Amino acid sequence: MRTRRLGGGLEVGAMGLGCMGMTHGYVRPEDVDEAEAIATIQRALDRGVTLLDTAEVYGPFTNEVLVGKAIKGRREQVVLATKFGIHGGADGSPANARRVAEASLRRLQVDVIDLFYLHRKDPLVPIEESVGGMKRLVEGGLVRHLGLSEVGPDTLRRAHQVHPVAALQSEYSVFERGVEERILPTCRELGIGFVPFSPLGRGFLAGAFKDDRELGQGDFRHNVPRFAPENARANQAILEVIRRVAARKRATPAQVALAWVLSRGEDVVPIPGTRRRARLEENLGALDLVLLPEDLAELEPLAGRVAGDRYLPAIMATVER
Repeated sequence: MRTRRLGGGLEVGAMGLGCMGMTHGYVRPEDVDEAEAIATIQRALDRGVTLLDTAEVYGPFTNEVLVGKAIKGRREQVVLATKFGIHGGADGSPANARRVAEASLRRLQVDVIDLFYLHRKDPLVPIEESVGGMKRLVEGGLVRHLGLSEVGPDTLRRAHQVHPVAALQSEYSVFERGVEERILPTCRELGIGFVPFSPLGRGFLAGAFKDDRELGQGDFRHNVPRFAPENARANQAILEVIRRVAARKRATPAQVALAWVLSRGEDVVPIPGTRRRARLEENLGALDLVLLPEDLAELEPLAGRVAGDRYLPAIMATVER
């Protein structure tokens, strides 16, 4: 697999793997297929994926345990990313950063975390204080690189002054482009890599479901306004454009959506999530798909047509733009 470079010289495969959905968010604990999830992670490593993304809150805890099992004996192939700061409520304190890092190392069965993110900015803790605590983890050898998630340009600049930030993680897809105006330019000014999560619009852009009535019990997408039936019906027009481009390219809608994200720059490393090897192989096919100027022009207007927000208002309040 071709590689891309995040901040601080952190080199990773051009596409990573989001592991959240294997145990959290989309699936009830009793429906987790651990064997298939582990096989999917190991197949990703076989195909040259290096960046694996997990977090304390996924489960909570069970996702890190699963990832630790999957990478046992293959640590040298992995750039391991995990996150702290939102389990049980926002807590970006240095004490919590250390507590979570130490616990994550035990669950992952490794001796160092390659990329340690603050999952959301704590409104009660200055970002300088949070990153200062994370910096001490780097100095102590528990962590190699630092990342932030869903913060705006001002927070990013303040954090970067305390310690270099290797990566910013935020939602980004062909119909979710809120980072383009201010956040991506700031990342590039500061030399920070960008890691888009939900590059497939939480499965909607892959045609995995029509609206939230098709989703199982316990699937958090029931609480995403853009997947409510009325909004989802309007958003089908976006998916139809992607399908039209896919048919022309002899590709799948998921591959077109991922190829679009990959086309945004060599400092952009998407982390599509999947629980199954078949979907993994489909996603990786996007690496060989070249979107021509006319394809990109057809996809360009889609962001302005999306109906419904990313989250309910209380969660949107934690997202900086």
